[in-house]
Amino acid sequence: MRLHPGEPEATGWTVATVADTVQRLRDASPGVTGRPRLIAIDGRGGAGKTTLAEWFRASVPGSAVVHTDDVAWNHACFDWGGLLTEHVLRPLHRGAAVDFRPAAWAGHGRPGSITVPAGASVVWLEGTGVIRAELAPWLDASVWVQGDLDEQERLLTARDGDSPRQRQHVVSWLREELPFLLREQPWARATLIVAGPPAENGLIVAEPVPARPPAPGEDTTSP
Repeated sequence: MRLHPGEPEATGWTVATVADTVQRLRDASPGVTGRPRLIAIDGRGGAGKTTLAEWFRASVPGSAVVHTDDVAWNHACFDWGGLLTEHVLRPLHRGAAVDFRPAAWAGHGRPGSITVPAGASVVWLEGTGVIRAELAPWLDASVWVQGDLDEQERLLTARDGDSPRQRQHVVSWLREELPFLLREQPWARATLIVAGPPAENGLIVAEPVPARPPAPGEDTTSP
């Protein structure tokens, strides 16, 4: 498996159903009452985060998905933790509904808002960069989706195209993503690691990969 520099490959993989995996995530946060469980799903682009989030949502009645790409839209690649905390995580921790229209949506004429109804059982928070130290106090459990980089790039090209504009977007994204993930090491913070892209006939699940110190000369500073 080809991974980005600094991301260790998980080991000890086992096959699990979606229902079994959801139960393990629930078991990791047994004391949650009066509000939804908040479970993060992180991974690189093309890893299968959105697919996994939708499978989890479908398997848990009354659950909902929030995509961090919607919070970050026309705002920043990774500097959106404060927006997510203030307008999504904080009200959910109070057991309140979410109805958040980011300023960038209004500024660029995007209709609608990010909504979660009151009384949701679980909220799946999906997006690259959601498992980070800044958000750890708000999260009950989390999943890192680990996949082969070549396969992820192939899926992204199939989804988003290979135009010069898209290639430049990828270059700009990686310029921020690589140091951010090396610093945060979400694979070490996660409750579980799931192999991506996920397969309907059974998820491949592993325990978190231990954190490691940066290698000499390795850049872990955000631009």
